[in-house]
Amino acid sequence: MPIEKSWPSLLPDALLEHGQDVKVVNGSISGDTTGNGLARLPSLLEQHTPDLVLIELGANDGLRGFPPNVITSNLSKMITMIKDSGADVVMMQIRVPPNYGKRYSDMFYDIYPKLAEHQQVALMPFFLEHVIVKPEWMMDDGLHPKPEAQPFIADFVAEELVKHL
Repeated sequence: MPIEKSWPSLLPDALLEHGQDVKVVNGSISGDTTGNGLARLPSLLEQHTPDLVLIELGANDGLRGFPPNVITSNLSKMITMIKDSGADVVMMQIRVPPNYGKRYSDMFYDIYPKLAEHQQVALMPFFLEHVIVKPEWMMDDGLHPKPEAQPFIADFVAEELVKHL
């Protein structure tokens, strides 16, 4: 999908529709793990000096079966780094598909609310739960939203983020 059709690219306009005229920097790279994000975060924070950072990472870790303690550690380090920079943090809940087994799926799911509580950061719901129920919005892999879903996702994220701006 072209980057300009992705929800992060549509987010500034969605935020504007919710009364927030803010600069949005998309620091994501498709396929990123929490380890990749952690490695790039210092330069992103230095380059952009954000007021708020949305962490939407972990899905690729989960799809690769990374241990939950590794994911938790990486996310925790990111949160600390962001807070130390003076920015606020909003973390998005992430889920793995149910075919990863109940034990792993539950442990993975629990990472986010536990970490949000421990680190005292906001936790927003996982947008995909609203997208997956519309098969016409999902790619054939059952994991990735189609371009048609991107405006909904941008609006969903904007609606959640304005609570923290």
